[in-house]
Amino acid sequence: MAKQVVQPARAITGSLEVPGDKSISHRYALLAALAEGASEISHFSPAEDCRNTLECLKRLGVKVETANGRVRIVGAGLGGLHGPRRKLDAGNSGTTMRLFAGILSGQPFGSTIDGDGSLRRRPMRRVIEPLSQMGARIHAREGGFAPLDINEARLAAIEYTLPVPSAQVKSAVLLAGMFAEGVTSVIEPVRTRDHTELALAEFGARVEREGRAIRIHGQPHLTAKALTVPGDLSSAVFFLVAALVLPGSQVVIQNVGLNPTRAAVLDVLGAMGAPIKLLSVRSASGELVGDVAIQYEPIRGGVMEGPVIAQLIDELPALAVLGPFSEQGIEIRNAEELRVKESDRIAALADNLRRMGAQVEERPDGLRVAGRSAGRLRGAEIDPRGDHRMAMAFAVAGLGAEGDTVIREAECAAVSFPAFFATLERLVER
Repeated sequence: MAKQVVQPARAITGSLEVPGDKSISHRYALLAALAEGASEISHFSPAEDCRNTLECLKRLGVKVETANGRVRIVGAGLGGLHGPRRKLDAGNSGTTMRLFAGILSGQPFGSTIDGDGSLRRRPMRRVIEPLSQMGARIHAREGGFAPLDINEARLAAIEYTLPVPSAQVKSAVLLAGMFAEGVTSVIEPVRTRDHTELALAEFGARVEREGRAIRIHGQPHLTAKALTVPGDLSSAVFFLVAALVLPGSQVVIQNVGLNPTRAAVLDVLGAMGAPIKLLSVRSASGELVGDVAIQYEPIRGGVMEGPVIAQLIDELPALAVLGPFSEQGIEIRNAEELRVKESDRIAALADNLRRMGAQVEERPDGLRVAGRSAGRLRGAEIDPRGDHRMAMAFAVAGLGAEGDTVIREAECAAVSFPAFFATLERLVER
């Protein structure tokens, strides 16, 4: 396993583009495979998770070609997927497994989808239950864990109220709703990221939102599209936080997705005192895109809790490591979901921040990280627990620490951002 040494830095400066948004890349690929005609997707995410989605599509008989960040997918049509000869491998990608569960539940063939050891520990019952209500026949290991054996079934439209906010579960039900007769409805307790709804509409599905309810009409005719994936805001956040860690920093991140259901992190950072500017904001295929500029400013810190947590879930690791560089520290509440991500992110954050000398109070639903008055962080050996967001978050923390920080298993960053360490090093001033 590779180790990455992160040395203290004076500042980070310059401009960059981050990889294509993972969430959007998954959805564009899946819908392109179910459309009629050839779709061209530019700036497709290079993340391992998204490559796993493409490999699963190939095993279902979909023609997929990749070259220079572009993906060409020749759609099979809504009823054109073929039963796979081998099981589908989602790797580490919960999005791949949950969204494919929705699509595979309505097929006239059986299939099995599995993943790595980490994914096998992540809960799938939350997606199995609504799909089963639609008529899906899914068998999982005891407790609702992968692998998932999905048998041939005919689906019926349902109205489903999400017990907890989850864009992945919502998406699985909406995707399954395409194979049902009638109108399938999902009711959210709070609004979650809406990339699936936007992409469905872009490909030609009839999707409606009324209050907290999203409805899809079954058996749509999807048409191939030429699309460009915006930059991944969840990846951009690590550079925004780095600029707030190091005095004198100035960074511009170009062509970033600014979807309102994803951009809550910018509002949170702004409320802490971060001078964020949005430049060249425009619409592309229903998604907002623009450039994000930031420069160093001492920040207050603060408390994150309540409904906004569902819109911050991927950015919370980066925000947590900002705690020791803020005036008041950072407190995260109502984030139990972090316990069942690629790692137990609450435990991983608490453990590694303590290794660096931070004062941390770990709680069942979050943690409290003391501010700068508790002392400067010191370099340490970090165990990211195979979690890409842990590796990247603590690389950023290491830039502002005393002494070198060593990230174990640093290659896990490739799950979402293969060039992360090279990009960070390019921007660093020492």
